[in-house]
Amino acid sequence: MKIISNPDHSQQQQLLERPQQERAQVETAVKDIIQLVRDNGDLALFAFAEKFDKATLSVLRVTEKEIEKASEQIAPELKAAIQTAYQNIYKFHEANYTKEYPVVETMPGMTCWRKSLPIQKVGLYIPGGSAPLFSTVLMLAIPAKIAGNKKVVLCSPTDAHGAIHPAVLYTANLCGVTEIYKAGGAQAIAAMTYGTESIPAVDKIFGPGNAFVTRAKELAQQQGVAIDMPAGPSEVLIIADKDANPEFVASDLLAQAEHGPDSQVILLTDSLSLSEAVNTALEIQLSTLSRKQTAEKAIENSKTIVLENMEECIHWSDAYAPEHLIINTVNADEVAEQIQVAGSIFIGSYTCESLGDYASGTNHTLPTYGYARNYSGVSVDSFVNKVTYQKATAQGIKNLGPAVEQMAAAEGLDAHKNAVSIRLKSIEANPKSLPEEGAFNQRAQ
Repeated sequence: MKIISNPDHSQQQQLLERPQQERAQVETAVKDIIQLVRDNGDLALFAFAEKFDKATLSVLRVTEKEIEKASEQIAPELKAAIQTAYQNIYKFHEANYTKEYPVVETMPGMTCWRKSLPIQKVGLYIPGGSAPLFSTVLMLAIPAKIAGNKKVVLCSPTDAHGAIHPAVLYTANLCGVTEIYKAGGAQAIAAMTYGTESIPAVDKIFGPGNAFVTRAKELAQQQGVAIDMPAGPSEVLIIADKDANPEFVASDLLAQAEHGPDSQVILLTDSLSLSEAVNTALEIQLSTLSRKQTAEKAIENSKTIVLENMEECIHWSDAYAPEHLIINTVNADEVAEQIQVAGSIFIGSYTCESLGDYASGTNHTLPTYGYARNYSGVSVDSFVNKVTYQKATAQGIKNLGPAVEQMAAAEGLDAHKNAVSIRLKSIEANPKSLPEEGAFNQRAQ
């Protein structure tokens, strides 16, 4: 990787730029795909499957028989690994989910609270291609299961034989997702946005994908369908000091680089000697990779930046806002506490990012392209709506009503004021006709 030593602070923005994405061509293609799906429904999806996946389909929904067959194709060792990941991810996400919140009496007679209610219909997109991401099924379907969404739809592209990768089907079934459809790319997003004869429209769409999928999700959002987050190519930033093992650092850089040629990896260090040792380790490890060409192209978009000290490394990391941040230093816990912006943080020399990608328990669906500044990774909260409630007794509106009257009048909203005033007058005129507070509360519930 290219090494930049002790750059001036004025160079920070330029050095931390992500690779630029070609948007104009993608925009036109995606809009055409969406319109064809809107106009032709399933027929368009069949045509796209033949065009992009070389598959001839007549039915989109995966059958129970196909799911059973997929399970038979998975090696016992892989099943055990997936089940281990399932248990860890479920445990972490369940523990971090708050369904019920305390009832707060903001003043006598006025109570407020909050509750998590599942989004009714959600769609999960699972990429296929050269690396079918069955791990993403775990990351999306487990939070959906905990949230209790009424309908969970999963779309994924097929191979040339019209089959979704068996590990994807096995994992989906393990997570309780049985409504699975053979559709990939922007066309799958369009189907879940508008609905077709087979695939239902959903309220929110989750899942990673290429530039076409990402743009389709952005356009879906403009139609009132929510998405998990904006996304760009996957990325990792590593903060390492002179004591870091260069082979560990190189392996983490390459683990991210093999995702795609547009992925970006960055090393921040206060040690020039480490940066040079990492480059040597990169060359050795690259030669052994099955996705060598992909990783090499990603490395071309990447760089090592040598800074004066760890404080500067932390500052530059926050400026970059990485999707994944690995801290490989002697005082990794202390460094982690100082980080302000990141999608997910991996602390210590043994905590490779691969652990989080698959099975540590945290979610690997994370904000990329700098969106870690204002978005969080997927969690159970992503699959629910946080609904607020409030309930006033007669005493409550008597206590709070005058303040609301004053505020409404000051804003010139007479009807708002009147909604309070008419109740206060009723209480004043007929105090004995009011129901008992207990009866009022019971009916209000």
